[in-house]
Amino acid sequence: MIRYADSLEGIAPEQVQGFFVGWRHPFPPETHLRMLAGSDLAQLAIDDETNRVVGFVAALTDGVQGAFITLLEVLPEYQGQGIGQALMEQMLQRLGHIQTIELMCDPELVPFYERFGMKPSSGMVLRRREP
Repeated sequence: MIRYADSLEGIAPEQVQGFFVGWRHPFPPETHLRMLAGSDLAQLAIDDETNRVVGFVAALTDGVQGAFITLLEVLPEYQGQGIGQALMEQMLQRLGHIQTIELMCDPELVPFYERFGMKPSSGMVLRRREP
């Protein structure tokens, strides 16, 4: 069974392994956990049988006008079970008082985010982890 949590209390690096599949420079679990802890909001999906974090979403916000969803990921073996959708719905609920919520995604993910009322927009990015 998958349970959802909005706290990192009791979460250890060994519980957040296997993320960032396909990334050129994936974050090690310790760095991943630091990233989640440094986010204004984080939501986790945890497999109760293994006590493993199988999905997460993180956001930065000023608490009033704007928020940026930095990452949403579900482990490959858990994809297609509605976990990403549940995490996104929970995060959007937590950000319900915020006027503008932004994120960046690859083109093939646009239809997923459109389901939540999000619309394509233009923007700029500087990615320092690119080769």
